[in-house]
Amino acid sequence: MGNVDNAAAMFKEGFSCSQAVLGTYCERYGLDKKQACKIGSGFGGGMHIDQACGAVTGAFMVIGLKYGRTRADDVEAKMKTARSVVEFAKKFKARHGSVGCTELLGCNISTLEGFEEAKKKDLFKQVCPKYVISAAEILDEML
Repeated sequence: MGNVDNAAAMFKEGFSCSQAVLGTYCERYGLDKKQACKIGSGFGGGMHIDQACGAVTGAFMVIGLKYGRTRADDVEAKMKTARSVVEFAKKFKARHGSVGCTELLGCNISTLEGFEEAKKKDLFKQVCPKYVISAAEILDEML
């Protein structure tokens, strides 16, 4: 199974969008899946505070695992990571118009009303998977 299928399967299994993306790529960059799922758990659904889509933040974490710096003076790694994050965001926006969870879903799931609306419209099953798939596709292109 490829990365795109893995990410989609993890999401369908019940992991959040950020967990599905990070969990798909983590072991390749030295992070075990259990730890990746724990780390990614607070980033799904726009971080629960009406921010960036969890598939996007999961991808940012993958980019950090690949390019991120481990020494404070490693400016090259810092810049490579920043450029890669910006590139990912541009590609994701080109496909979907935004990286924001609320804009992507059309409702703010950090509120009870918005969450209920998303459930009623079945957005978590009908819309969110395409963002997880896109994040994995873009990561596969970039990495």
